Amino acid sequence: MKPSPIKIVLTESERQELERRSRSLTAPHREVVRAKVILGLAAGRPLMRLESELQLTRKIIRKWGTRFERHRLEGLHDRPRSGRPARFSPLK
Repeated sequence: MKPSPIKIVLTESERQELERRSRSLTAPHREVVRAKVILGLAAGRPLMRLESELQLTRKIIRKWGTRFERHRLEGLHDRPRSGRPARFSPLK
C-alpha cells in the first residue's frame, strides 16, 4: 500500500485534543470520526486502510485532511450552510 499523499504533523496539544475527541463517548459521532481521520493521516496510514477502518470514502478522508492542513483544529468544524434558517433552536 502507498502511504497517504496528505502529510500531517501534529503538535503535542493537537494530538492530545484529537485523541480526547476520538475516545469521547458523548461527542457527536462526526467529531469522533474526523479526529480519527486526522490521527490516522498523522500516523502515515494509507488511505485504503483508513477507508476500510473508518468506512469512509477517499474523498471524505481527503476533505478533512486538507481542511486540517489549512485550518488546523478549526477546520474540523462544520461550515455554515446556505438555506433557510432553522425554525426551532436545538435547545427547545
